[in-house]
Amino acid sequence: MNNMIEITHMSKSFGEVAAVQDLSFRVREGELFAFLGINGAGKSTTINIICGQLSKDAGTVRIGGIDLDEEPDYVKRNLGVVFQNSVLDKELSVRDNLESRAALYGIRGKEFRERLLGLAELLEFENLLKRTVGKLSGGQRRRIDIARALLHRPRILILDEPTTGLDPQTRSILWRVIGELRKKEKMTVFLTTHYMEEAADADYVVILDRGKLIAEGTPLTMKNTYTGDFITIYGVEEAKIQKLGAPYEVIRDAYRVEVPNTAAATDLILKYPEIFQDYEITKGKMDDVFLAVTGKKLMGGTEK
Repeated sequence: MNNMIEITHMSKSFGEVAAVQDLSFRVREGELFAFLGINGAGKSTTINIICGQLSKDAGTVRIGGIDLDEEPDYVKRNLGVVFQNSVLDKELSVRDNLESRAALYGIRGKEFRERLLGLAELLEFENLLKRTVGKLSGGQRRRIDIARALLHRPRILILDEPTTGLDPQTRSILWRVIGELRKKEKMTVFLTTHYMEEAADADYVVILDRGKLIAEGTPLTMKNTYTGDFITIYGVEEAKIQKLGAPYEVIRDAYRVEVPNTAAATDLILKYPEIFQDYEITKGKMDDVFLAVTGKKLMGGTEK
């Protein structure tokens, strides 16, 4: 599998503030890659450098094997970006917004009409084409932002906190579309998010803190490395739970027992089979991973 994004020893400072420090990572073709960190961790700086909107101080950036410094136009043609804040013109209609954007890529006439209809069907905004963007709801506007980013069929889609504040229906549509694009077109998706359940569905995760990469891996690897397992046990008395000798908490109608890993859970089950008549084992969540790695909770992109 080819690397679609290759960042090597990249650094960027603003005066005395080191926004990104010696950052290196790879994103593979067709991968859903989650890029996590609180506000100020260096995520936006990294994205702006990848998009060619900001120069780096050191290091290299390769997109599809091409050096950003040598072929910036090639790189930009292969990127589609959905920013946190909409960049649509509120005074224009949905169709006019998309038509003016498509023209920048030489997409006009019949080619534009066909592409527009395809995206409108995919993102379910056929009935919004004549409406001015300023009259759209937040969820509707986000769908048009995504269509704008997909007009030129980019190989890489960068989503900067795309689902923040969206209604469940729009979030569902967005993730359905992303799944289809990855499956049918092998599109690579670079995601920043503060919804940890979205990061849990990624193929690979990188966590930044103060401009440095502090953890990376698949969600499962990171859960196994930075969190334990949890056994939820139903229908027993607390005295029996205490007999296990493991940390636990009382939850509604059950007890949640913390163990280091799945092997430890298995040992307890084999040792005390009479206690484990009704139970379930779950991994720690990505929230637990983020907290263990950074010492902070990721809530709305800010430190808690």
